[in-house]
Amino acid sequence: MILLQWKGGAMATLRVALVAGLGCCVVAPVLAQPAPVAAQATLLPVPQALRGAWFDGECTAPRAMLQVTARAVVRLPADGPARLIRFGETRRQQAAGQGEWHIGIGRGAEAPRILLRGEAAALQTAEPDAKLRDDRLPGDTPIASWRRCPSPPPSFAALHGEGLAFLGSLEVLEAACGGMAASPAGCVAALVQEGDVSGDKLLSVAEIARMVRGMTWVLAAAEDAAPEGVMAAGGGGLLAGVAIARFAMESLDYDGDGKLSVAELGQDRAVFARALGSEAGRPLRLEGVQEGVTLLRTLLDSTILGQ
Repeated sequence: MILLQWKGGAMATLRVALVAGLGCCVVAPVLAQPAPVAAQATLLPVPQALRGAWFDGECTAPRAMLQVTARAVVRLPADGPARLIRFGETRRQQAAGQGEWHIGIGRGAEAPRILLRGEAAALQTAEPDAKLRDDRLPGDTPIASWRRCPSPPPSFAALHGEGLAFLGSLEVLEAACGGMAASPAGCVAALVQEGDVSGDKLLSVAEIARMVRGMTWVLAAAEDAAPEGVMAAGGGGLLAGVAIARFAMESLDYDGDGKLSVAELGQDRAVFARALGSEAGRPLRLEGVQEGVTLLRTLLDSTILGQ
């Protein structure tokens, strides 16, 4: 679990709880989503032609970047706070004289809305005021125009590249780990597939750390962090990523080869052990065991987490 607190647009504290290796920082947030309900309507995904990176202004020095995934939009101004909207509801709606809009509605009390329409080379968006009624969308809401660029400017790529890559991976993991057809084995396989950069079907310390940095970026963007806040989160994520990755490796690398396989990540998780026990022996006092575990956790908190 990674907890971020922001103050004045900059990161005030970054605490990393090393609880159960890799699963605590990547899989747990995915599995924490509500259990799927059979009667719940499937989200209408953003059309393929509208997904990907879009830019406002000249490609050499854009004023902002917009990344569109199947179920989210994140706006990244060159100067100004990020805005991430992950859709809890979607629909398509005709507007008088304006054609059809794809509407994404975020979660939470504010339930922010964003309207999208366009084609492969041109995109328009509108972010209406919360008080504007649905049947009047988009109303007088300003419409922003976006364009494709051959490649992202280096400044945007350096600051947001890893985070944007993980945002797409997060949606894949949510489907594999929390969808209607989810299974522990499928969840672990998806985790390895999304994190495997080298193509060896294993996860190294560097690949685990990359996913942790990506999750840190997503958390920062969700808090509407300014560019300097995102940069601060990246710096904290760099250190946290290595710490968590090494902790995960030490915890789950059963064959000692320095990488995590699907089998190691799924050990005792993808398939339950038989756990039939033995008729011999007598129960020991769990109170004594608990005292030892508490002592060990206190030692870890004071040495690893500096608390």
